[in-house]
Amino acid sequence: MKRQIFTEDHEAFRQTVRTFLAKEVEPHYEQWEKDGIVSREAWLAAGRQGLLGLAVPEEFGGGGVEDFRYAAVLSEEFARKGAAGIAVGLHNDIIGPYLTSLATEEQKRRWLPGFCSGEIITAIAMTEPGAGSDLQGILTSAEDKGDHWLLNGSKTFISNGILADLVVVVARTRPDGGAKGLSLLVVERGADGFERGRNLDKIGQKSQDTAELFFNDVRVPKENLLGELDGAFIHLMTNLAQERLTIAVGAIAAAEEVLAQTTTYVKERKAFNRPLSKLQHIRFEIAEMATECAVTRSFLDRCIEDHAKGELDASHASMAKWWATELQKRVTDRCLQLHGGYGYMNEYPVARAFTDGRIQTIYGGTTEIMKEIVGRSILD
Repeated sequence: MKRQIFTEDHEAFRQTVRTFLAKEVEPHYEQWEKDGIVSREAWLAAGRQGLLGLAVPEEFGGGGVEDFRYAAVLSEEFARKGAAGIAVGLHNDIIGPYLTSLATEEQKRRWLPGFCSGEIITAIAMTEPGAGSDLQGILTSAEDKGDHWLLNGSKTFISNGILADLVVVVARTRPDGGAKGLSLLVVERGADGFERGRNLDKIGQKSQDTAELFFNDVRVPKENLLGELDGAFIHLMTNLAQERLTIAVGAIAAAEEVLAQTTTYVKERKAFNRPLSKLQHIRFEIAEMATECAVTRSFLDRCIEDHAKGELDASHASMAKWWATELQKRVTDRCLQLHGGYGYMNEYPVARAFTDGRIQTIYGGTTEIMKEIVGRSILD
């Protein structure tokens, strides 16, 4: 079915993204996978191409485009290329809104130009060794010292953790406040007491640097408070719908891509002197996956359209996230099976798609948490 949500301008932007990926990402990706990190030059190239800060006002060097459909195009094309290492979606669509909606004018002038040029790479530090989806379990604390905050604690599984120049840290600023005693503090590269642990060894997304972060008596200037004091819970909840939709958009695009690759493979691969595609079981497998992807795509496009108009609610964003990521996991697993032994070889894209995509049902809120949100919205 022909998609209805994009205009000629969106499709022109899609070609720009594809050109960038072909020139600046694909030739280097294998080396990044071996290195466990993306070159900073790739981020600078993305900035020069205008792919960073799409929604940032032009006065700060951004694209000045609030239409989420452009962000969706970017997510789709990166997902189709399996280019998870350069976490543009995290930078633009998850961290970007905190800076554009919460930062003071002084903070915007200080951070946003570098955010858009690729000179400032960002991360958000929420998860801790003992606290993931449950914000009340956060132990990292910031003590008010008059002219600064004294930050202590640790974070883990932080995407862009090694490269990040600016880290938005969720910290407890009111000991007795529970989830409502948290604030967002911005820690910049080079701050005394801010240390990075190892680049974590993951089963997939090898080139995406994911790290442990440690804060030992870090003096955070008062002017680096982002948003309201003790207001992090509300700030985080406000931006979660877009974060989850961004993950879902990448998930359905990745599922469609691996299905397309597998469709080509079964037409070419022979068994019993005829193409695999002539076997009824294979045809049924492809038919089932194509139908599931088509139905999911229809729902996701509606979510994209609604979000572009500011109408997507938390429940439907959660539906999109859990359904699309679980579909991606299921489709990738079935496609690997259809490749037989070759699917287990890293030289075949389906192998990387299998390991890279496994995290999708976990980060941004697990499938179980998404179902809880949806269930509460219906039953409470």
